[in-house]
Amino acid sequence: MLINFGLLFFSALLAGLVAILVPHWREQDFKKVLIFAGSYLFSITILHIFPELFADRESAYYMGLYILLGFLLQQLLEFMSSGIEHGHLHTHGNGHKGNTVTTLMIGLFLHAFLEGTLLSKQPELSGHHHGSETLLIGMILHKIPEAFALVAVLLTRLKKRLVLILLVVFALASPFGMLSTDLLYSQAVIGPSTINMLFGLVAGGFLHISTTIIFESSPQHKFQLQKLLIIMLAAGLAILSEYVI
Repeated sequence: MLINFGLLFFSALLAGLVAILVPHWREQDFKKVLIFAGSYLFSITILHIFPELFADRESAYYMGLYILLGFLLQQLLEFMSSGIEHGHLHTHGNGHKGNTVTTLMIGLFLHAFLEGTLLSKQPELSGHHHGSETLLIGMILHKIPEAFALVAVLLTRLKKRLVLILLVVFALASPFGMLSTDLLYSQAVIGPSTINMLFGLVAGGFLHISTTIIFESSPQHKFQLQKLLIIMLAAGLAILSEYVI
């Protein structure tokens, strides 16, 4: 648990620090990393998360509804965060002018807090093994471009000291989500049905984010060999990590 906490926290923190310390970065390189992360996230959502969610017969009947609601919820959070979750930067334009820093942070914090619940461990819940390395790797890969994009946007509005504080707040969101879920479950505040609902909501959010990344990387719908190879590489690694390694 502490290892997962540290990996989630420091992956986001270090990615944000890179955005501060390396001001002359290329957006083209960022998009390649984003596509890889999005493809891996989509792959583990299909290969790892969905099968486990529908393995529980008691919750399977409503699981499709939870996933759909999570998909819609992520759309609402995206209005608050202006799409930073899937790499929207707009550092040279007015893409984020309509949203205050407070709105951006609330949207991103809620998203990150909810996704952290997937790494909570409830051994009593049969069929759930969400603490696996496959899922952890996917969340870390998602955190890296997300934190980078957040800092890149905040630097256009705030001083570096305040940006660092907000970066730490964001980096703590997912670990807090993980620990809070475990604590609430161990104290019998929430039960298996609530856990299953949370997992379904997060899975729907992952589906929204990952597909948005993949589709938006080709706005003109032109064939891009490099993009296709990156997607196939990420999907292949997800398959290996889930079924082979």
